[in-house]
Amino acid sequence: MGQLQEKYKSYRLPQKYMAEGVYPYFREITSKQGTEVEMGGHKVLMFGSNAYTGLTGDQRIIDAGKAALDKYGSGCAGSRFLNGTLDIHVQLEKELAEYIGKDDALCFSTGFFVNSGVIPAVVGRGDYIICDDRDHASIVDGRRLSFATQLHYKHNDMEDLERVLKNLPEEAIKLIIVDGVFSMEGDLANLPAIVELKHKYNCSIMVDEAHGLGVFGKQGRGVCDHFGLTDEVDLIMGTFSKSMASIGGFIAGDKDTINWLRHSCRTYIFSASNTPAATAAALEALHIIQKEPERIDALWRVTRYALRRFKEEGFEIGETESPIIPLYVHDVEKTFVATAKAFEYGVFINPVIPPACAPQDTLVRFALMATHTEEQVERGVQILKRVFKELDIIKD
Repeated sequence: MGQLQEKYKSYRLPQKYMAEGVYPYFREITSKQGTEVEMGGHKVLMFGSNAYTGLTGDQRIIDAGKAALDKYGSGCAGSRFLNGTLDIHVQLEKELAEYIGKDDALCFSTGFFVNSGVIPAVVGRGDYIICDDRDHASIVDGRRLSFATQLHYKHNDMEDLERVLKNLPEEAIKLIIVDGVFSMEGDLANLPAIVELKHKYNCSIMVDEAHGLGVFGKQGRGVCDHFGLTDEVDLIMGTFSKSMASIGGFIAGDKDTINWLRHSCRTYIFSASNTPAATAAALEALHIIQKEPERIDALWRVTRYALRRFKEEGFEIGETESPIIPLYVHDVEKTFVATAKAFEYGVFINPVIPPACAPQDTLVRFALMATHTEEQVERGVQILKRVFKELDIIKD
């Protein structure tokens, strides 16, 4: 047995939960992602998806992907830097920049590649990165790859952020990086206060809008637009894998910074470009989101209903302000059991345990789509109420 095999042969934690019948990962779906999905030969309510706009099964997007396959083939066989740029890549970037309200944009093959590549490309030795301590893993990995000094502040604690900033050199580049919507807890970054501190301490700001696009702001432009602060944010990142019903991501900013990234960002230059079908799907989703504001209205109607019902039934849902509703469990074992029981009763939800949260803050994540109905939400609430009472998480 080699050294690697020797090192990992004792890793059997997943097998422990498999043996207990509560392993919650890699569950196979055999249908399109909608409000209900087929799994194991029967349908379950899907409250574990990030498809906030409900567009993943939209025929217009499917047709756009098929047309791109017919025209361009299945892939580009190279990076954007060399042979992998299509006219639809350029078109999507131009339309995204206009939509977001920035000079220019770059598209990447995954959202993770945006954060893991852009952050080390824009800040280096002598610079500072300041992150919220609940920022997404892709932001964490991006800052780890940078030679900049890395600092963080307590979640949404503006006093702690100011404590960090006031000790930094005035002339140094200081980049505050924050999720617009925090993906597990569903709360929003205090962007107005962060912008105030930006001016006070001569900083720059990067906002990850992965869970804000298609949800907040005019025509779903995100949290920066929601607060009217797009011009104050230097870099805005987003993904295609959630509201935009595809795969990929982008960064939007001023023309000079985007020019630098286009010629220096390693995850852009040294990765194969996004597939034609995925690019066309994202482009069509962008068009639909802008043309159908009623879709976002429907999302917020069902979100308000769900928030009210969970509160009425005694669930602890924290500070969420979004279609992401955390149902706190505060126990790793019970979180897995609750997920398994919910699935047995017909509801798909996701468990959130460390390192995605603090050990004392485990939860199950209930997420909504524009296409969910109040009747479906009510069924979900009643099933989860039954599960949480069986596990003594909530009381009568």
